[in-house]
Amino acid sequence: MTITATEAKNHFGEYLEKTMADPVFIQKTGRPVAVMLSVKEYERLTGLEDAYWAQKALAAEKSGYVGKKESKELLNTR
Repeated sequence: MTITATEAKNHFGEYLEKTMADPVFIQKTGRPVAVMLSVKEYERLTGLEDAYWAQKALAAEKSGYVGKKESKELLNTR
């Protein structure tokens, strides 16, 4: 669902309830500016992001990445 910023302002409570089912996209002067979504959906998305970055960190570690402290020590020994 997409609404204008004016609609969001005038009917905030109504659209807040609608976020329980689907995100509500908000436009201002015809362009998208924000999205309202439920806490449950927000937590799901941040969980996915956390899992993604955890996988990237594991892959980096397996490929030989050393941490910040170890990198600094290696640079100082040369």
